[in-house]
Amino acid sequence: MAEKSSIFDMIGPVMIGPSSSHTAGVVRIARAAIRILGSVPTHATITFYNSFARTYEGHGSDRAIVAGLLGMPTDDVRIREAFDHARKAGLQYTFQGVGNASTMHPNTIKLQLRDERTGQAVEVIGQSRGGGVIRIVEVDGFPADFSASLHTLIIDADDVPGSIAFIASVIAHDDCNIATMFVSRKGKNDAARQFIEIDSGLRDITLEYLRQLRWVHRVTYIPTID
Repeated sequence: MAEKSSIFDMIGPVMIGPSSSHTAGVVRIARAAIRILGSVPTHATITFYNSFARTYEGHGSDRAIVAGLLGMPTDDVRIREAFDHARKAGLQYTFQGVGNASTMHPNTIKLQLRDERTGQAVEVIGQSRGGGVIRIVEVDGFPADFSASLHTLIIDADDVPGSIAFIASVIAHDDCNIATMFVSRKGKNDAARQFIEIDSGLRDITLEYLRQLRWVHRVTYIPTID
C-alpha cells in the first residue's frame, strides 16, 4: 500500500512559512503547551477539531504538533522526521479527530499532556488563527486568552480581595507594561487563574517573590515562544 503523502513531501524538509495555519500555528500551540507543562511530555493525546480533523494528516499538522511538543521551532528542518525524533525521545502520542464541534474555531487543537518523570499534567486548548498567529483559549478548564507572542505570566492563586491589583503593582515595579490580563475563577473566593501578557521579561527575583506569597499556589512564566 502506498504511504500517504503530505505537504512536507511536496516541498522538501524545510517547513512552509509562518503563513500556514496547518504548520507554523500548530507548532506554536505545542510549544506554548510544553512551556505551561514545564517540560517535554512523555505522553500526549492530541485532538484536532473541525477543519483540522479533516486535513491534519495531508497538510502535515500531525508532524508539526509532535515537533512542537519536542520543542522544535517553526523553521526546524527536523520537522519532517518528527515522528522518528519522538520515538527516540520516548514521547508516546495518539491522534483524535472531531469534525463537527460547532462551538469551536475551525482550527482548534486540544493537547492533553503528561510527564511521568515529574508527575505534572496539563490540558491546553489552542486555536490557529492564520499567518502563524495562535490563541490559547483554555488551560486545565480555565478560560484563557493569550497569544504566547509576548512574555506570559500564569498565576494560580486564591481569589482574595486586591490580589489582581497587587500583582499588577509588583509587575509595574519591574518596569513591565501589562499588555493584556485575563482572569478566570472557579467561583467567588475560590481558585483563580490569572493570564497576564507583558511587553518585557520579569526578573527571577520578582518571580520568586510572587511564588512566596501565601495565597499564590503556582507561578508559570513563559517567555516568547519563538
